[in-house]
Amino acid sequence: MRKITIVFITSIISLVLVNCKSNEKKEDFSALTENYFDDKNALDPLSATQNGQNEYNDQLQFEMTDSYRKSQATFFDKYEKALLNIDETKLSEEEKNSYEIIKWEVGIGKKLLKQPTNLMPIHQFWGTHLTMGQFAGGTSAQPFKTEKDYTNFLTRMDKYSVWIDSAMVYMKKGIKQGIVIPKALSVKLIPQFEEMATSKIEDNLFYSAIKLMPATFSDVVKKDFTERYIALINDKLIPQHKKMTEFLKNEYLPASRTTSGIGVFPFGKELYATYVKQWTTTEMTPEEIHELGLKEVARINAEMEKVKTQVGFKGTLLAFFEEVRNKKELKPFKKPEEVIANFQRIYARIKPNVNQLFSLQPKTKFEIRRTEAFREKTSSAEYMQGTADGSRPGIFYVPIPDLVNYNLYGDEDLFLHEAIPGHHFQISLQQENSSLPDFRKFNWFGAYGEGWALYTESLGKELGLYKDPYQYFGMLGNEMHRAVRLVVDTGLHSKGWTRERAIQYSLANEAESEASIIPEIERYMAIPGQALSYKIGQLKIMELRKKAQDKMGSKFDIKKFHEKVLESGVVPLALLENKINAWIKE
Repeated sequence: MRKITIVFITSIISLVLVNCKSNEKKEDFSALTENYFDDKNALDPLSATQNGQNEYNDQLQFEMTDSYRKSQATFFDKYEKALLNIDETKLSEEEKNSYEIIKWEVGIGKKLLKQPTNLMPIHQFWGTHLTMGQFAGGTSAQPFKTEKDYTNFLTRMDKYSVWIDSAMVYMKKGIKQGIVIPKALSVKLIPQFEEMATSKIEDNLFYSAIKLMPATFSDVVKKDFTERYIALINDKLIPQHKKMTEFLKNEYLPASRTTSGIGVFPFGKELYATYVKQWTTTEMTPEEIHELGLKEVARINAEMEKVKTQVGFKGTLLAFFEEVRNKKELKPFKKPEEVIANFQRIYARIKPNVNQLFSLQPKTKFEIRRTEAFREKTSSAEYMQGTADGSRPGIFYVPIPDLVNYNLYGDEDLFLHEAIPGHHFQISLQQENSSLPDFRKFNWFGAYGEGWALYTESLGKELGLYKDPYQYFGMLGNEMHRAVRLVVDTGLHSKGWTRERAIQYSLANEAESEASIIPEIERYMAIPGQALSYKIGQLKIMELRKKAQDKMGSKFDIKKFHEKVLESGVVPLALLENKINAWIKE
């Protein structure tokens, strides 16, 4: 009896020790994910602000400098080693996902650091100068509610004035080594800095927050902030923006390259392969993606022909594109407010049907706004995430740079992608998910995130849209746009295509105007590989839905499928496929 008792007690002690060891491992991993998130925010404080991590609101990264890149290398080495100390077999399924995500990000980060991309620190599509301008408007992610908020942005603006000098230093190094952006992109940069150099203080973008000071601030506080903002803008920001403008005009533009893709660089082929992997989260090669794009273009062309026949148009598809571009009935707006009101009507139309497809829906509020004037000419429609605490709604930004020629034929589709149930649902649910570690609540993988948004465009008929054949054609047009991206992005960066050839290919296969296509092609030139993520992700999600429907038959539940896709937030596509396969087996 005593012997049995001793064995029993020994077993209990062993079990306790095993559980303690297991818990210790879990605690170690939990701490690792927390530290990973903190270190990521410290390296990228602008993104931290966008994600609502307000303790970083006075900080700014100098991403082009050698010292910053050393900090990145240290960060990657730290977490590569930290993962080796984790017993992956003791982790839960969601923890294993977190483990694999960190491992994947570290691997991609180390590969990208091998290339001298820091010698091209700015372009026209996104980056620090544009984010700072957006924050300065006072209605974006940078908060302006308390005195500390105003002090934070003062500090950040001061650092930004130094950042401009650092950017020029590394751009000059790039000129010496022949590592520069294309001329077509440099031309678009100049007006961005010119506009931010506005000398009339009341019209200067960085003065915007002063006009929005809370009524609760005392007159003394208002006067103090006004004087400090004016001094910093006049003494530092305006001179620095003018300095950058002159540098771009007189030194950088003449030295900018006439080629379009990064394949021209000695390191270009390897760099582009890394970008492709980063943005698609797959092992697909540029050649495979190019061929897939050609097949998708052909498939969608056939669908477009059906719509052309349906509306009774007798000419060629190219002629039908021209008809759609210029059709007066598709350009009905007289005021910018009418464009926004049209999106509000689309929102109201789908609301009754959203519940039929989604049991999992976000709590974060949602707004539709016109894109700010300073970036409207070079921006496409976009979504900016809200905050999980409800302090900032998710915002669907709509640029209206040319009201007379604003064509609404793709607006239903655009709303589904950028707003509901596209980016707003996916990003908000991810941020609200308390079971995810913080680094995953605010993470991003283009193939999943953009793939999801493109997938939701296919839900239009189920949501009560696309009853007008021109709106359905708009959906096909936008899907074609993403298929064309597979062809032109790989064409530009791996096949030596010129900007002009890419423009002509797009014009031959899309219903968009040349004025719309040009900034799109220049976008692909600025951020190689990013445009591939949409179609690659969409095709994978559609493939998984069909697989689930085929395997599960009458047991397939579309609400449950969407819940499974959305509940873990963004993940590499291989992890999403594993998750759906496991659900099918269950």
